[in-house]
Amino acid sequence: MDEENKMSIPFLFRCPISLDLFTDPVTLSTGQTYDRPSIEKWLAGGNSTCPVTMQRLPDFSAVPNHTLRQYIDRWLLRGVADHRNSQQGSGIPISLTILKTGLLSSETPLAAKLEALRKVRVLSTESDVGKSFLIQLDFFPVLVHLVFQCPLEIANLELVELALDCILRLSPSNNLNYLNVLKQDAAFSSLVVLLEHGSSKMKTFLCILIEAISTSTTTKELCSLLGQSQTVLHVLVSLLLQSKTNEQASDAAAAAMAGICTSVESSRSDAIKEGAVEGLAEYLSTGVRRNASNALAAMEVLMGEENGRKAGVHVGAVRVMVKWVFRVSSKEEGSVRAVGALMAICRASSRARKEALAAGAVTQLLLLLQSQCGGTAKAKARALLKLLRSSWEEDNEM
Repeated sequence: MDEENKMSIPFLFRCPISLDLFTDPVTLSTGQTYDRPSIEKWLAGGNSTCPVTMQRLPDFSAVPNHTLRQYIDRWLLRGVADHRNSQQGSGIPISLTILKTGLLSSETPLAAKLEALRKVRVLSTESDVGKSFLIQLDFFPVLVHLVFQCPLEIANLELVELALDCILRLSPSNNLNYLNVLKQDAAFSSLVVLLEHGSSKMKTFLCILIEAISTSTTTKELCSLLGQSQTVLHVLVSLLLQSKTNEQASDAAAAAMAGICTSVESSRSDAIKEGAVEGLAEYLSTGVRRNASNALAAMEVLMGEENGRKAGVHVGAVRVMVKWVFRVSSKEEGSVRAVGALMAICRASSRARKEALAAGAVTQLLLLLQSQCGGTAKAKARALLKLLRSSWEEDNEM
């Protein structure tokens, strides 16, 4: 958030940790108030003190600050935000309550709903204050309803795509509890149909949403449902295989596949059957990729499955992963994942060991060991180097 927007929010209405407008203010035993997501993240990190006073907390209880929430709500409801429409170049007064009412009403014409969503997108993009208004006034569940809880036969694809865009701009990671409505059969079916038959942009948006769902215990059951859906897995694989022609969608699919496979163990076998190993190998073979670390994380857990290792050998994934052992431009996490995946497959397959040696794995591992990588990466690199060296010596003795 830039300094101008921070100063637009009254000081007492901002969380001391995030410096953003409170969404769920709670008070600790020290009397200090924080936004619930921020203080929960602080405590989950192993901290046992109050961030402001640094006093040790006798307990971790957090009491909702209803009074402060009421003051914030009154402030928001009085606000009529004026934001500049980038296309028309004129200031447009926007009543958020009117926008929300219009989006909820079945009598609102489609053109009016589309215009309302465009204004929501502007608000959520141009100003953190406007974004805070939208979140506080519960626009997120309204948008979720528009996308997933309206009958598909009457849904307008332009409206769905625009509403999905707005959902992502309103930080789904902070509103994941609202996404649990997708556990309902009708809403889940809508998600699957949109993912399978929607536009390329819509599929990209949904993949980003799936990644967010996979990162939280709040939506653990929903993530399991996604991992059990063959259609979802099939679409993700098909997007990975389009990595040369549809970069944005394949990047989003890589993160979504990694989220499902690393979070839902029971999904891995089905993902392999749907071609996940081949899809990930194709994605990783097309140069520097934005979500390479995610793809390598998925590959590592899939190599932990017997069928995954067989698929890896069959599609030539070993050579691809060797190239990711050491890359100057990549994150160390990617190297750790690549070495871990190679260790899993090479330990179980002599053919994989030969392919790794032929692909230059020894050189890559030595370069990694000589770099400034951390202890975990070096320990894994040494273990794999030892395994490959033993294999090489055995072959030479024969």
